[in-house]
Amino acid sequence: MTSTLLSESEDLLDEAVKLRRELHQHPELGLHNDRTRERLLDAIEGLDLEVTTNTNCSGIMAVLNGDDHGPTMLLRADMDALPLHEDADLPFKSTTENMMHACGHDLHVSMLVGAAKMLHARRKEIRGRVVLMFQPGEEGYHGARYMIEDGLLSVAGPISKAFAIHVSTVAPSGVVALKPGPFMASSDMFKIRVHGRGGHASAPHHALDPIPIACEIVLALQTMITRRIDVFDPGVVTVAKIQSGTTTNVIPPTADILGTIRAVSERTRTNIHSSLQRVADGIASAHDATAEVEIELGYPVTVNNDSVAGDVIRVGTDLFGTERMHTMKAPVMGSEDWSYVLQNVPGAMAFLGATPRGSDPFKAAPNHSNLVHFDEATMSTGIALYTAMTLDYLK
Repeated sequence: MTSTLLSESEDLLDEAVKLRRELHQHPELGLHNDRTRERLLDAIEGLDLEVTTNTNCSGIMAVLNGDDHGPTMLLRADMDALPLHEDADLPFKSTTENMMHACGHDLHVSMLVGAAKMLHARRKEIRGRVVLMFQPGEEGYHGARYMIEDGLLSVAGPISKAFAIHVSTVAPSGVVALKPGPFMASSDMFKIRVHGRGGHASAPHHALDPIPIACEIVLALQTMITRRIDVFDPGVVTVAKIQSGTTTNVIPPTADILGTIRAVSERTRTNIHSSLQRVADGIASAHDATAEVEIELGYPVTVNNDSVAGDVIRVGTDLFGTERMHTMKAPVMGSEDWSYVLQNVPGAMAFLGATPRGSDPFKAAPNHSNLVHFDEATMSTGIALYTAMTLDYLK
């Protein structure tokens, strides 16, 4: 079966490349990727699938029924792009201004379409059901959560197992990397507004300057991370923007501090939230000012189920050999809304190396870069792995 899956996935590569390039030229943002959805519906037309389109976003839930009663496997691919101008020198570069598939989601959906075709050809061998999840709004829009609210986890009865693949240019093409347990970090945004009192720049003693107070808070947040957070259960607080004032000779009444919070456990995530509030309040109070803290919750920690991650390693090793399977030592501090699915279903996500051939993964443009370029040949690996994981569970 291994040699057959690899051979068939290679046969589907040209078709996957064609679909990927078409989607790459017409990227869409956010929760409503209507053109992309229509193209994907065309791509799976003719397959014996029960297709449901989401009403609160442009998601697709396509159910492949096997030949017998059994459990249900969920496979996911995200479809949205990013708001940046593409500068990669590609003949099929984006034709839409300030939109680009810079995270490989165009490869993800093309791989899942290929896997759908391979599984459809084997539907008589499948004991149970497969749910194909084509998801918009991963890039900060909580698309997975919207699809769950719209019935994803019950569209074919209870989901028993879930699997997703994400391409990356920080690994050699065709290499599969993952780890059990915490796999990607949570990601929250914060804003601290320091309230002082405005006045003339020549007489700061008659005002209450919020800018040095804000600077002190920024430094204290870094000390908080290194001295109050367990180094073996880490978190990252990044201040990415400070804004205040209008001109050179006026002390402003307020100063804003904006940034992100990342953690690889809910315990540390909660700890940072409360510590950030305490530090901001304490320093502002020491200077007779006040601090207003707002935290906008982003994606939870992405946690791979130990058993399912082990299945990916076992199945991937059978397919590709040990040299193409890599068990990661530590989580990645990026975040994923696949985490919402993994909060409800035993499942896993794996990274698939897509560094262009001949390029150094340490020097290649990374995901989210305006120059990123993915090796399309790696899609045959993704197609085969999606299919093999499903057949291993449902065959």
